[in-house]
Amino acid sequence: MSVSVSAAAFSSHPPLSRRRSPPASRLPPNSHRIQLHSGPKPRRPRLLSSARAPILPTAAMATDSAAPAASGAGSKRNLLIFDAEEDLAVSLAKYTADLSAKFAAERGAFTVVLSGGSLIEALRNLAEPPYLETVDWSKWHVFWVDERVVPKDHEDSNYKLALDGLLAKVPIPPGQVYAINDALSAEGAADDYETVLKQLVKNGVLAMSTATGFPRFDVMLLGMGPDGHIASLFPGHPLVKENQKWVTHIKDSPKPPPERITFTFPVINSSAYVAMVVTGAGKAGAVQKALSDKQASSDLLPVEMAILQDGEFTWFTDKEAVSMLQNK
Repeated sequence: MSVSVSAAAFSSHPPLSRRRSPPASRLPPNSHRIQLHSGPKPRRPRLLSSARAPILPTAAMATDSAAPAASGAGSKRNLLIFDAEEDLAVSLAKYTADLSAKFAAERGAFTVVLSGGSLIEALRNLAEPPYLETVDWSKWHVFWVDERVVPKDHEDSNYKLALDGLLAKVPIPPGQVYAINDALSAEGAADDYETVLKQLVKNGVLAMSTATGFPRFDVMLLGMGPDGHIASLFPGHPLVKENQKWVTHIKDSPKPPPERITFTFPVINSSAYVAMVVTGAGKAGAVQKALSDKQASSDLLPVEMAILQDGEFTWFTDKEAVSMLQNK
């Protein structure tokens, strides 16, 4: 088993009291909250003005027979819309820091899953005051929802992207950043990463979901492609149906580079919290399909298959990303 890590140092954060729902947080002035309603089928979200309203847990969107699994009874979904990217980044940093304090107090560890793309830039405020000094970085354990099978110093590496944009700027202990073994093949790297996760479950660092029997990460901070793909799970690809493995590999990714490893949907859907960070007009079509009340379809986008069994899923978006949704 091989685990590659990034270097850093240490600091501390005062713990928060235990609570079942996510820590209350206030939206920036230039933002809105949409409530996603429950029912036999999803209804169109209603735009609510909430300039200074707290982020409130909302009922999960109901799913239909075309979905891979029904939402768990304890699942919740929120949709946050920000006027400016900076407001989104401020809110996302607070969201992540609050969850860090919550799980550090409850479990003594905080398991964080990152993706690539523009997500790391959206997390930039975590590397600045007050979070740089107040977050208990020594409790963080960092993973990737997917990774390109390239050297860790390659420009296509999600590890390198996160290292340069965030991890090298915050004091996370070196042994708690879990990069892939880039000396292995795609299949070997996926198997190795799953072995690492199973060892962390045995060590008590990584929780297991009693509902699904898969690992339960504290939070996944994810992005979405214009085609609706998440992780390296692409529309129409057979890997979206994988339901046994924790980590699998792909050699024919429709987006270069072709060889990657990726978490599977059972792992993603076992998370305690997911933040889906989606901005820009280029992704409006996928957002509209994921959140609209159109008739059931067997042609689901991967983002539509991200259905938490017992957790909270929050969309962090801007007006451009939801422009098609608002116009319906």
